[in-house]
Amino acid sequence: MTDSLHLEATIPSATARQVYEAWMDSRKHADFTGDQADIQPGVGGSFTIGAGYITGQNLELEPYSHIVQAWRTTEFPDSAPDSWLELILEDTPEGCYLILNQKKLPEDQVESYTDGWQEYYLEPLQKYFAK
Repeated sequence: MTDSLHLEATIPSATARQVYEAWMDSRKHADFTGDQADIQPGVGGSFTIGAGYITGQNLELEPYSHIVQAWRTTEFPDSAPDSWLELILEDTPEGCYLILNQKKLPEDQVESYTDGWQEYYLEPLQKYFAK
């Protein structure tokens, strides 16, 4: 088993800057996910998404290209450490190319989070920017 996942997607009609801003802005994040988001931008800023389902902290931010966060959900066992989430954003002729890496997940939850990132983040981002 593994405690990591890796996903790649292109967000057509979006720039890396637009995707970065949608991820880091409470209102825009809520708009594309359809769920509550309270995001304190900046290194050290905390975030709460989905009425407390997802919580974490911004560890590293390189505007418009790189986000690293400590990240967990209420499904993590209390003894589990926060996972490490990395987003790499790059402008391409097709749109924003997004790489998502996540490590230190509870091993029995990797498959569900892989599916969740697709269903609740990558597909909604593609639809949000297709408008």
